[in-house]
Amino acid sequence: MPNVRPLNRTKYNITKHRFSELYNFCLQYKEWKDELKYKTDTVKSIEISELPKGEGEAGNPTQELALRRMELEKKCKLVEETAMAAGGVELYPYIMKAVTEEGITYRYLSMIMNISCSKNTYYERRKKFYWIMDKKKE
Repeated sequence: MPNVRPLNRTKYNITKHRFSELYNFCLQYKEWKDELKYKTDTVKSIEISELPKGEGEAGNPTQELALRRMELEKKCKLVEETAMAAGGVELYPYIMKAVTEEGITYRYLSMIMNISCSKNTYYERRKKFYWIMDKKKE
């Protein structure tokens, strides 16, 4: 975790390792969105094998894809709803950017994205995001 300090354990009751888990969970958001966007086809190449296959072994690719997409949508929604709960409408895009990408600092948000709050407010809202995420992921 480049330059990301874990939360104050006494205040938020989140261990260093739990914070790391939450942090890395959220960084997968872009991968999930890409998979949802591009993985829409169940057609795969035929596997050629000398071994005969019994019924039911091949599975149902359409069902597997639908289940995978539901799982990814649920994870994305969790991150998005948590960002909305922590930042509200005004800070939602900044919280989303900060928790789903590495290296996003207040300075970046201020200079490039013109964030509309103080540094202290931003960092408190980001901490609140991880605190809420911890509660939701239990």
